[in-house]
Amino acid sequence: MTLAFDPAELTLPRGHYIGGRYVTARDQITVTAPSNGATLGAVPQADMAVVDRAVEAARTALRTSGWGRASPRERLRALHRWADLMEEEAPVLARLEAVCSSRPVADTVAGDIPVTAEQIRFFAEFADKECDALAPTAEGSLGMVTSEPHGVVGAITPWNFPISMAGWKLGPALAAGNAVVLKPSEMTPWSALYMAELSVRAGLPEGLFNVVLGDGPETGAAITGHPGIDKISFTGSTRAGAAIMENVARCGIKPMTLELGGKSPMVVFEDADLDLAAECLERGILPNAGQFCVAGSRMIVARGIAEELAQRLTERFDRHTPASTWDAQSGFCPIISEAQLGRIDSLVRAACDQGAEALCGGARFDHEGSYYRPTLLAGPSPDNPAVTEEIFGPVATFQTFETEDEAISMAAHPTYGLCAGVFTRDLGRALRVSRRIEAGTVWINRYGRSRDHILPTGGWKASGLGKDLGREAYTANRRTKAVLAAF
Repeated sequence: MTLAFDPAELTLPRGHYIGGRYVTARDQITVTAPSNGATLGAVPQADMAVVDRAVEAARTALRTSGWGRASPRERLRALHRWADLMEEEAPVLARLEAVCSSRPVADTVAGDIPVTAEQIRFFAEFADKECDALAPTAEGSLGMVTSEPHGVVGAITPWNFPISMAGWKLGPALAAGNAVVLKPSEMTPWSALYMAELSVRAGLPEGLFNVVLGDGPETGAAITGHPGIDKISFTGSTRAGAAIMENVARCGIKPMTLELGGKSPMVVFEDADLDLAAECLERGILPNAGQFCVAGSRMIVARGIAEELAQRLTERFDRHTPASTWDAQSGFCPIISEAQLGRIDSLVRAACDQGAEALCGGARFDHEGSYYRPTLLAGPSPDNPAVTEEIFGPVATFQTFETEDEAISMAAHPTYGLCAGVFTRDLGRALRVSRRIEAGTVWINRYGRSRDHILPTGGWKASGLGKDLGREAYTANRRTKAVLAAF
């Protein structure tokens, strides 16, 4: 069976998904296809009343089902069934994602969906393996440190990897015994709705996972400021994360996990394996047309190998050709919208006006839809906008260094500290540099996340608070309680 499809023939979910059923409302937000610019349909905008309804459904589900108090293995089995069903329904789920996003349908079926199912199973296993602890207290007393679910988690996910990012939020929150109210991006709404539908079919209680549609300023603000939501989990821009922190502080204190922007360096030393480095540098910036937070958008290269590596990269960058996300064969991904493409192009032009040289790219593809050419900008100054700004597109800067100290200094960013890559055959140098770089994740002689879900991900500085993935994500979805008994 081919995964290719005609967008006009796709049946799209309608409305919010609350309490185990679709709730229709007046459509207000138009959804377009970045692959060709066509209007696909529209979705409603959830106001505070709709969010109230979703929160009440979540609280009712927790109360009537006993999900948070249930045997941990009951939660585990239900989440495993849900992951199995997602894989069985992968073609349907992938088409709902591909039609309105930058994700090719074949890549989503082969990568995003199975990885998300793996992550849900991974977090499900924590349910019956994370234990409370006894504390060393004085004789005649018993000290314990226990944990409980927060209650209702409000999750807000971005448009760049809709299924994967939803899985990051849902897996640990549900495994830890919480209910969830999720707002996907208004540009990529439909796969989250189908994930919620599948959760009920898998046997999760109706209302445990609710999806409300809408934008950030109204719907997102209603979620983050809602008194009935006990924890916030957000992935998106640093600017939006700051707005969420402000709104939470204004409306009431609650814990938050924020994975925010990045401007990650990839540092290549003179002794690096150039074949490996070229492959990793390409893979660090061009997947999903550079629209991912850990994109290695700053290449920092030893001067002695810079010319050769730049040549290899321009050859690799120039070989990509675009394709619609619903084609049978995957091609270079579209930019999510014309507005975002215009922002990318304006930043590239500003960078060149301020002294950077475009070794390749620097313009949109001559192709239907919102596609931008892979772009490599050489020689930008430290204050060049291509170095300082998160472009969120297929654009990387190429800078050179002489000494290790200079490389470390160039790798530092005044705002971001999400990820970094280091390429060298010298193990001592690799470990030394990885300790000196300010980032939440450092990859050595590779770039990008693996399927080792035990490794947490999250940024330093303005790149975020807390962690997604790993044990840290599970424990962040439970709150600790100290108990001291005297005898």
